[in-house]
Amino acid sequence: MNTDFYYKLKELLPSAEIAYDEPMSRHTTFRLGGETDVFVKISEEKQLAILIPELVQNNIPYYIIGKGSNLLVSDKGFRGVVIRLGDSFESVKVNHCNVIAGAGASMAQIAKIAHMNSLTGFEFAAGIPGSIGGGVIMNAGAYDGELKDVVKRVRFMDRNGLIKEYTGEEMRFDYRTSALKGKPEYIVLEVEMELQPGEGEVILSKMQELARRRKEKQPLEYPSAGSTFKRPKGYFAGKLIGDAGLAGYTVGGAKVSEKHNGFVINAGEATAEDVKKIIEEIRQKVYDEFQVMLEPEVIFLGEFTE
Repeated sequence: MNTDFYYKLKELLPSAEIAYDEPMSRHTTFRLGGETDVFVKISEEKQLAILIPELVQNNIPYYIIGKGSNLLVSDKGFRGVVIRLGDSFESVKVNHCNVIAGAGASMAQIAKIAHMNSLTGFEFAAGIPGSIGGGVIMNAGAYDGELKDVVKRVRFMDRNGLIKEYTGEEMRFDYRTSALKGKPEYIVLEVEMELQPGEGEVILSKMQELARRRKEKQPLEYPSAGSTFKRPKGYFAGKLIGDAGLAGYTVGGAKVSEKHNGFVINAGEATAEDVKKIIEEIRQKVYDEFQVMLEPEVIFLGEFTE
């Protein structure tokens, strides 16, 4: 990117944190990724309303991140602007049984605040890595709970800086998808969830039990993007991968976790190409064995080797 535009951004957004040639390995749960041309941490909506139309007008690619989960950035990086939603976007407010969270708020943080206010219905999300903004787009879920069960309203911005809203029904939630999935022209700003009154001790007990199950069954000690594949209808991705003899399978520093075969982990010194290649090989081997094509949950950003 032209360095002149970098300095123009600094003039347009004097209070934003802007970095040039920022390593994306610092901002993804895989701990992988080359440099993005420009990294901007946005703290409020009015900054975003200035930045997005400017990028669109200048035909500069951009990508929005929260906590960098479910994201694999190329070793070559990203030729454009990566925007992280911070500060006011990480706020969480409670109004009776409604929880209003900025798109950058982590689901763990929201679950903690819900518990502190004796509100139940969000315990399932306490261990999901990532922010509510990304989570609501993909209808994130775990342990028989999904965001579609609790989302009441979603505020988002279009590429012209205009604010719009969808109700939970208008979001058209389905398994790991929504009305906003695959529509980068819309940026989630805020999510309102409707929970139910509960007992603090019961809520905490459920959260602790789910945390225990995660620690026991998931490779939380390694960098990853969580579950690598969507659950295919009628099957479990982890079981298919294990039955194909791929437990512990490695490509470079990327590995199929023995603890949970549905997780591809960065076992040490992995590259993004390693992860991309092992995902492709898993998909092919499972298809050859069971005629089931696994669909990645991971989003690939940047240029990868074909």
